[in-house]
Amino acid sequence: MPEMGALLLSTQALPAPADLLNLGLNAGAVAPEGVVLIALLGTLIVDLAGEKAAARWAPPICYVSLTIALLLLVRQWDIPLEPSFLGAFVADKLAISFRGIVALSTLISLLISWRYAEQSGSPVGEYAAILLAATLGAMLLCGSTDLVSVFVSLETLSVASYLLSGYMKRDARSSEAALKYLLVGSAAAAVFLYGASLLYGISGTTSIQGIGLALLTSPTPLSAIALVFVLATVAFKIAAVPFHQWTPDVYEGSPTPVVAFLSVGSKAAGFALALRLLIGCFSAFDEQWKLLFTVLAVLSMTLGNVVALAQTSMKRMLAYSSIGQAGFVMIGLVCGTEDGFAAMVLYMAAYLFMNLGAFACIILFSIKTGSDRIADYAGLYQKDPLITLGLSLCLLSLGGIPPMIGFFGKIYLFFAGWASHQYLLVVVGLVTSVISIYYYISVIKMMVVKEPQEASEIVKFYPTINLQMLGIPALRFALISCVLVTAIGGVFSNPIFQWANNAVAGTPLLQDSIALTNQQFLG
Repeated sequence: MPEMGALLLSTQALPAPADLLNLGLNAGAVAPEGVVLIALLGTLIVDLAGEKAAARWAPPICYVSLTIALLLLVRQWDIPLEPSFLGAFVADKLAISFRGIVALSTLISLLISWRYAEQSGSPVGEYAAILLAATLGAMLLCGSTDLVSVFVSLETLSVASYLLSGYMKRDARSSEAALKYLLVGSAAAAVFLYGASLLYGISGTTSIQGIGLALLTSPTPLSAIALVFVLATVAFKIAAVPFHQWTPDVYEGSPTPVVAFLSVGSKAAGFALALRLLIGCFSAFDEQWKLLFTVLAVLSMTLGNVVALAQTSMKRMLAYSSIGQAGFVMIGLVCGTEDGFAAMVLYMAAYLFMNLGAFACIILFSIKTGSDRIADYAGLYQKDPLITLGLSLCLLSLGGIPPMIGFFGKIYLFFAGWASHQYLLVVVGLVTSVISIYYYISVIKMMVVKEPQEASEIVKFYPTINLQMLGIPALRFALISCVLVTAIGGVFSNPIFQWANNAVAGTPLLQDSIALTNQQFLG
């Protein structure tokens, strides 16, 4: 058996010369990323022409390129699966799904960014270019199947995220957030590199599939150490407890549109990385990493939702909320079943709309008032029904109140967990969901229940400005779109369910893991 494994590993690590040409020529797999790269260069070029030219041309360049990228991803859905770049990237349906979530999150983040950047006096062209660079890294990370391409993609995303976090140069909190993110992120990158070097030393290849086969045929104690290092990097990227310390400070200090992207696009790429590495590399340690992720999920759901109760800042509250939401998504990862993986994909898609909708409301409020404190939202329904309604629906969906799309996403996750006997995770998830509903409804109560005389001083002098005159039709469009999907997406959720199930059914990596999980249940 070891000899056979070594033979298979050697053939996997060194493709036949006739196959190299086919693997190398399949550049169409990264066509969406190519469009994003062209847009990145385009925004830099128009930025050289001056701030007025950048403000005029950067938005349409971003809109057109991201729309084309999404259309190319739709076109890839039914194309036969072929690896590209010598097996370093694969455009399977799992990668297409997560890349679509990343691209759409960037598009919505840009829609809610322009007025914010203009008000803060930040260069629009540079901001768009850096955000597109982060998008490029996140999209490549979703389909990377080699440790080298994983690291390059991860660092592209991370470095761009550091720059975005500190983009408000005149704001001391933004600079502090960027410094903390840089220090913790650099440590995480070093940990990943050390774990990757151990995996390469054990297997003699950087291919994730080759490493997984080597660990199956001859697992060693070093493999367990490498698993811990890789798991730490994945946990950092998805902001799981206890690797979450950077999240509240970075969310509070960073520009709000940047936080919106980090909370969805970066997190989606992190979960795609978790699926690739843990299932592709460490199938030999299936029970071990699932146990570790069970602990991380319980800690994330508990700490994230409990600590969120005491927050007075909206951005900081949503930071701890995102930690708890990551714990919910980890239930599907630990299940290892078809329903579990499909629930992960579905919930990330739902999280995209309900979380970005909430951030769109927060940006609108901060543009008019400059405040982020929850207490300052008191009595808001009298002055701005749009923000009140939109934020209320998005928060109710995040809490899992029917018939919002978040309710169906959570039900799918809990159903998958119960069916795979993850009773502890389901019970903790249900209890912490109730806790989350309390602090979400507290914000809604603050906006709706307060009488005119009880309204905050900021709301009493709330400026009544026509949104079109304010120059934020894009922000209004993003808000209305996210709220509509959040509100009616649950009622018409069958196409989303089918899409998530097809994404799992069309991904060989997940199907192999599902077969292994089913064998363990039968055994």
